[in-house]
Amino acid sequence: MKILVTGGAGFIGSAVVRLAVARGHQVVNLDALTYAACLENVAPVAESPLYTFEHADIRDRAALDRIFAAHRPDVVMHLAAESHVDRSIDGPGDFIETNITGTYQMLEAARAYWTREGRPAGFRFHHISTDEVFGSLPADPSVKFTEDTPYDPRSPYSASKAASDHLVRAWHETYGLPVVLTNCSNNYGPYHFPEKLVPVIILNALAGKPLPIYGDGSNIRDWLYVEDHADALLLVLAQGEPGRSYNIGGENERTNLELVRTLCAILDEKRPKASGSYADQITFVTDRPGHDARYAIDPGRIRAELGWRPSVTVEEGLARTVQWYLDNEAWWRPLQGRKGVGERLGVKA
Repeated sequence: MKILVTGGAGFIGSAVVRLAVARGHQVVNLDALTYAACLENVAPVAESPLYTFEHADIRDRAALDRIFAAHRPDVVMHLAAESHVDRSIDGPGDFIETNITGTYQMLEAARAYWTREGRPAGFRFHHISTDEVFGSLPADPSVKFTEDTPYDPRSPYSASKAASDHLVRAWHETYGLPVVLTNCSNNYGPYHFPEKLVPVIILNALAGKPLPIYGDGSNIRDWLYVEDHADALLLVLAQGEPGRSYNIGGENERTNLELVRTLCAILDEKRPKASGSYADQITFVTDRPGHDARYAIDPGRIRAELGWRPSVTVEEGLARTVQWYLDNEAWWRPLQGRKGVGERLGVKA
């Protein structure tokens, strides 16, 4: 099938693009190439006859109409979004414009195209979102996010994604647009832009810099390897029920401190320091305002209905990720010069 992927030069989007092309799908990658996007992320498939790139902004309705008309996709996978919580604290406007207004423009362009094409039954608008829309969980490990958990976003980022989720559901209920939604846990893996926790720890460790941990490091996240996530997304696209949402988790809960210590142990093995451990560089810093205590996904629906489970443990995935960064300095080194990378963001009260 022909898939229109928005945000396909970003972290998760590029993993979807690479996997979809590898599986023989035609892919049209629509990306505005903002600060966190990188066309090198899709270099492995860029010369494929199955791949096309469109440089456009999802807020530009005229551009969207042109792209839909020119490429006539069978389905849409909407991943384009501003996604860094710390940046949303410092500058929420970009998150409102891209995540809410941009999703509205995508829905309207998709609805107009779907209507012109005679409302084909196989069309899907797959909206990819986050578990952060559900808020923060208590420490009790038996309590997890389900698809029916009430929304309770706590940051400008999660609030903007919650709003976009509501728009997608409204376009299904009001106009009949065939949509599916997914909400994922924290992703990590190759091509992760070097402002997020896992790449920051790896690259700071190699540079001999402090390894910053917010607060006391007790915040818990459910870690999902990005290539597993891409696999789940394509499965939901193909087999998900219109109007239904699916939670995608890695089934790998770790505190931030545990995660960082695991990364340090992997680096100690793969590239040992002259003396001591990389864990000696751990530094506790002022916590993020409104920092959610715990996220954890209950993946029961996608497991029962679609038969999906993650393929790697967090230890296996982190080992692969560390090795990828060790082998790909030519990719990450230039990105460290982009605006805001390496700076402490999100400390405004």
